[in-house]
Amino acid sequence: MTLRTRLTDLLGIEHPIVMGGLTFYGRAELASAVSNAGALGMLTALTAGSPEALAAEIARCREMTDRPFGVNLTLLPTIDPIPYDAYRAAIIEGGVKVVETAGRAPTDHMADFGAAGVKVIHKCASVRHALAAERMGVDVISIDGFECAGHPGEDDVGGLVLIPATADRVSIPIIASGGFADGRGLAAALMLGADGINMGTRFCATQEAPAHPGIKRLFVEKDERDTNLIFRSLGNTARVMRNRISDEVVTRLSRPGAAFPEVAELVAGTRGRAALVGGDPEGGIIWAGQVMGLIHDLPTCRDLVARIVAEAGSRATTLAAMTGKGETSDARA
Repeated sequence: MTLRTRLTDLLGIEHPIVMGGLTFYGRAELASAVSNAGALGMLTALTAGSPEALAAEIARCREMTDRPFGVNLTLLPTIDPIPYDAYRAAIIEGGVKVVETAGRAPTDHMADFGAAGVKVIHKCASVRHALAAERMGVDVISIDGFECAGHPGEDDVGGLVLIPATADRVSIPIIASGGFADGRGLAAALMLGADGINMGTRFCATQEAPAHPGIKRLFVEKDERDTNLIFRSLGNTARVMRNRISDEVVTRLSRPGAAFPEVAELVAGTRGRAALVGGDPEGGIIWAGQVMGLIHDLPTCRDLVARIVAEAGSRATTLAAMTGKGETSDARA
């Protein structure tokens, strides 16, 4: 079964499924497995730790797959400057042809990426930001519904409304993100006007995900109610797995006048990484979306992607039968 869309044509991938830019997880083992399954794997630049390490990770990923993969470059305001120009150079020199940007607008990177033939996916959480990114010249919009892990913005609009609202206003391909784990979601996203889906939490619950087996089992054991929204009072909402640490973050920041320094030690990336490696479910912040309610196993990436595409095709066939038009396999927008 093939579901051909503007996204598959633009990025040269077999299936309209993209791996999210995942902190800690976005390394060659998982990215190459996703790409080998016919979807688009994604390395995470800041997880590599330095431009030199990213260059090495790109080379390592290329040894593990001959299919397209991308790099997530999250643009953050930080106290200590991040050498983004050097990260960009590592991406271009490594021959990567797809980059996903997130955080602030990638205005100062667009010229170099364009000159190198790199397709830019920009992650947005609102229609207005998607329109601004399109005007800036990005090639694809990844639109994040409120269900997503990570930062869903401050508007609290779910994907069922946000995806078609974006499709109504944006002319370039869009990727639906937040709440996707199976073929039902892929079929629904295509019907809502998207050209593909982005999956982050779901790929964390696979055999190739580089986390402790005990952490991976959490994604199966927990459900759609097991997330917390942290940093709401700071105007930087983030959805994470509910555990002792995230509960404490919510409690501390609910106090009048509470500020980030009061939770800094709880949300430290080093603490979260130690939990993921060591398998301590209460050891730190673990990023996860409401889609945990749809995760019931820990398949290989190849089996997962094949299952999603087959199920989406089955749903499309069922819909076609309802209209009396027979089977179709072309999901082109």
